[in-house]
Amino acid sequence: MTPEPGTLACTAAGGLIVHVEAERCRIAPDDTRALVFSGRPAPVVRERVRRTNGTVTGEVTIEGHAALNPAGRAVVIRTREGAWIVPFASFRRVASGEAASAPLLPLAPEVGL
Repeated sequence: MTPEPGTLACTAAGGLIVHVEAERCRIAPDDTRALVFSGRPAPVVRERVRRTNGTVTGEVTIEGHAALNPAGRAVVIRTREGAWIVPFASFRRVASGEAASAPLLPLAPEVGL
């Protein structure tokens, strides 16, 4: 069995975690609902926590976005590391809590663009 290139998982608050290789990003609950119910693209954010001289600081950065593909049958997640695709039915099941996780499949780069 080969390892999955990435995983989409749900959180207790209703958001999603996009786990690709060693990177963990999140999609907020409100953005997840907007993507599922109205097809609006959702930002994919990453939270970084740093400790400097005993002081904990953090920042949230937008690493990419998740959007429906033109046919509306899959969700494409694009980040700085690359692009992945998950069927919309699987995305919806994870977002609603019916499934704990779904595999992300790497999206082949478009040639000539």
